[in-house]
Amino acid sequence: MNTEEMTAKIADGQGFIAALDQSGGSTPKALKGYGIEEGAWGSDEEMFDLIHQMRSRIITSPCFTGEKVIGAILFERTMDGQVDGKPAPQALIERGVVPFIKIDKGLEEEANGVQLMKPMPELDALLSRAKSLGVFGTKERSVINLANKDGIAAIVAQQFAVAEQVIAAGLMPMLEPEINIKSPERAQADLILRDELLATLDDDVSGPQVMLKLSIPAVPGTFDPLVDHPRVLRVVALSGGYARPEACAELAKNRGMIASFSRALLEDLRGPMSDDDFDRSLGGAIDEIHAASTKKVSAEA
Repeated sequence: MNTEEMTAKIADGQGFIAALDQSGGSTPKALKGYGIEEGAWGSDEEMFDLIHQMRSRIITSPCFTGEKVIGAILFERTMDGQVDGKPAPQALIERGVVPFIKIDKGLEEEANGVQLMKPMPELDALLSRAKSLGVFGTKERSVINLANKDGIAAIVAQQFAVAEQVIAAGLMPMLEPEINIKSPERAQADLILRDELLATLDDDVSGPQVMLKLSIPAVPGTFDPLVDHPRVLRVVALSGGYARPEACAELAKNRGMIASFSRALLEDLRGPMSDDDFDRSLGGAIDEIHAASTKKVSAEA
């Protein structure tokens, strides 16, 4: 797939984006969920080798193809590694899956009810390397805990500033201003974020496209204006701590939004599984998430 073909697949593909981008802080938890306890490795290098083995097993599973998984977000070390004897992005492309790379380096301390992204002084070098490996786009995460207008405005401003850097490097930015689904002000935060995003997008309606990765809204349909905006290539949803059945049920109520799940995709996978059991479990999760992304129901359902 060339860039034009990948753009078309992400814009119109009937599927979802897998999030295989757990980083240093979340890797031990991901491995524990996979059945590998913390004492199983003696260094960060061994820990990352284990998580890479898990991701490689997922990517090379017969059910992990572009038919239902239209994209996958990689951690930097995964992008730089090999899958089935090939660079990981190339292995994805050969399976019809569009590769993305997580670029943020963690979160600042909370201020004004939000956590901005930490500085990324080496971003240009990472973007250049990603582009050379055939990566299509990036993902950058910040977190909104409260419905604080000033805080959310700062989140959106930072997200778009980084997006400009990504676009200049020839990649597609996926903005991820995550709203904490446990926030006591979640529904109000959804509205503030939607309006801040729309205001920025409307400042330059003919400007370059971006993607949005958002928490599933408290009120279905809240993000419809973003789904319909000409500058938004696709709106994808994070599972945000929901177990897969609930995440899928909530996602199905929101037209135009497709999944970009991590924990909800991987929650039933275990390292000791036989290959047949592993592929069967992963295939079932892919089918369930694909259905929630492509077969929508009314909000009352």
